[in-house]
Amino acid sequence: MPLAGVPPRRRQLLAGMLAAAPLAAPALAQGRFPDRPIRLIVPWPPGGSADAQLRSLAELASKTLGQPVLVENRPGASGTLGAQFLATQARPDGYALSQMHMSVVRRPYIVRTPPWDPVGDFTHVIGLCGWMFGIVVKADGPIRTWQDYLAYARANPGRLTYATSGIATTNHLAMEEISAREKIELVHVPYRASNEAAVAVAAGEVMSVADSSAWTPLVEGGQLRLLCVWTAERSPRFPEAPTLKELGYDMVITSPYGISGPKGMDPGVVQLLHDAFKAALMDPANAAVRTQFDMPLEYYSNKDYRGFIARRAEYEQAMAKKLNLRID
Repeated sequence: MPLAGVPPRRRQLLAGMLAAAPLAAPALAQGRFPDRPIRLIVPWPPGGSADAQLRSLAELASKTLGQPVLVENRPGASGTLGAQFLATQARPDGYALSQMHMSVVRRPYIVRTPPWDPVGDFTHVIGLCGWMFGIVVKADGPIRTWQDYLAYARANPGRLTYATSGIATTNHLAMEEISAREKIELVHVPYRASNEAAVAVAAGEVMSVADSSAWTPLVEGGQLRLLCVWTAERSPRFPEAPTLKELGYDMVITSPYGISGPKGMDPGVVQLLHDAFKAALMDPANAAVRTQFDMPLEYYSNKDYRGFIARRAEYEQAMAKKLNLRID
């Protein structure tokens, strides 16, 4: 704007307004985060342990953030549809997040065309907790102990079926490792989620389930029997069930998970989300949900969680090569 011919006082005022304009515009454009609901993708059907824990987390974090955190279930593809959305469609604005778990980290190393880099293609926000895995059978069936399980498998090669929440999941690979050690032939039957797999065993569709503790209500209700747990120590809820280590396997499996977003998120937004989710994680209400499903706390800050994912990616790549794992 030309200022010649403008009275001195008015010229000074206009010059000050023009000088301030470039500073005011970006601040106005940025606004406040969040100013609308945040979407959290849970890549499993409703009703499982991860779904329950993440729903509780979302509800509690909503209070801190001042906007709803809306849970969206996207089951299928061994729990990787949330990661697929983040890697290919979501904007890095903090309004789209998903559960990050070991199948997402593992997948690039067991397919011909890696769909993502588990370290570089996501912004890792927070590490949350793990699962208590175990092997359960129908309560009124012939198998009552882990020794019975092995004996049945040896006497009936290729007839003992076990369900999991998907192909190439952590629990599936653990069962493959156990089968190889024991030189037994088991039949893997993948389901979309651990709660569906547990119901299938109770209904007699499969003989056993090797998965996270969505089977707890059916064990406590007497429909299923727990043969062993995969945590470091026995579960206080099921003290009669031995650990894998007690059974002679040097294996502790909890498969920690967390929350991640698309790559390129603003560090300030990441920190704000981390702080809200950490407060929710440590809230007694969320602790109660984790206790309900015997889920061990596995908290990581955003920096530490990125480091954890990087280390796990190296491990998963090495294991995929060692076991010659392929799903396509």
